[in-house]
Amino acid sequence: MPGFVLLMRPRDDGDATMRIGFTVTKKIGNAVVRNRMKRRLRALARELLPERGVAGADHVLIGRNGGVERDFALLRTELGKAFRKVTPQAADTSAGKVATPANTTTPAKAGAQVGKRL
Repeated sequence: MPGFVLLMRPRDDGDATMRIGFTVTKKIGNAVVRNRMKRRLRALARELLPERGVAGADHVLIGRNGGVERDFALLRTELGKAFRKVTPQAADTSAGKVATPANTTTPAKAGAQVGKRL
C-alpha cells in the first residue's frame, strides 16, 4: 500500500497551469504528524510535478497511513509510478500507439486515480 493517493482531473479551461492540493485525514495522527506528512508531500510535488505533472490539470495528493515512516526515496518512486498511471497517453504515444478511449485504462492500484467529468 503506497503512502499516498494521487488524484488528477483535467480542468479543460484552456489554462495550462498545473495546480496541486494536499490533504491528510485526522485518522493519520495528531497535527504534528499530519503536518510532517504534508511537508513530505510538498517536497515530492516540488521535485516531480514540473516534469511529470499534467498541464492544465488539478492534482491532489492524499496522505495515507504509514506515509510518514516510509522512506522518502520509496515515496518518490511511488509518485513517479502514480504519474505514469494518470498519464497513459504519454506512455502510449511514446510506444507508437495513439491514445484513444478504448486503449486507456483507469489506474486502480499504485495510488493513482483519474477523475472523470460527468
